Amino acid sequence: MSLSSFIDVLHSWPSLLNGLGMTVLLTLISCLLGVILGTLCAWASLKGPKPLRWFIRAYVEFFRNTPFLGQIFFIFFGLPALGLRMDPFTAALVALTINLTAYACEIIRAGIEATPAGQFEAASSLGLKPAQAFFLIIIPPAFQRVWPAMTSQLVIMLLASALCSQISVAELSYEANMIASRTFRNFEAYIVVTIMYLALAVLFRELLTWVGRRFVFGEFATAGQR
Repeated sequence: MSLSSFIDVLHSWPSLLNGLGMTVLLTLISCLLGVILGTLCAWASLKGPKPLRWFIRAYVEFFRNTPFLGQIFFIFFGLPALGLRMDPFTAALVALTINLTAYACEIIRAGIEATPAGQFEAASSLGLKPAQAFFLIIIPPAFQRVWPAMTSQLVIMLLASALCSQISVAELSYEANMIASRTFRNFEAYIVVTIMYLALAVLFRELLTWVGRRFVFGEFATAGQR
């Protein structure tokens, strides 16, 4: 192994950048949708009608206790048997979103359950509608309690996106496989991509930390107090 071995891999930098862009795109969209849907599911699992609560509990248990790779394969290879076909990108995005929704639901539900009952009563006494009370009074402190756990889960989803290469989504690990097959530099290709994943995960964690300071513990947290 020599420096020239890595140069052979780095010559494929356009492919690496394309894969990096796809990984970032999948991660940002799925995390945004997953957190929004997880928040709604958390509320419904606590305050919704009983059939809906049972459905959400079953949904959460299923997606938290089955392999993510199996979920991707079911969506991409299994659903076409029922007449529902998706392109690789859409299937990957759906798989990432519904998986994160299940985890986000439980994380946020824990934050809501830790909210003192007095806050619910205060919101009701102020004449706020349930939706207003939820988003202005209940959610801000709930997110404060669980933001570190949510940050870790979102970073995990970034890394889990590597499994989307198994259905030919041209993200970072897929491009690494292609480069290794073209150059026969397996060790060098995967070392380079591993370093890229490490840098991406650190940057994403820093971004989430900034979002937490700016919105979860900042303006968003005090929105209901103005």
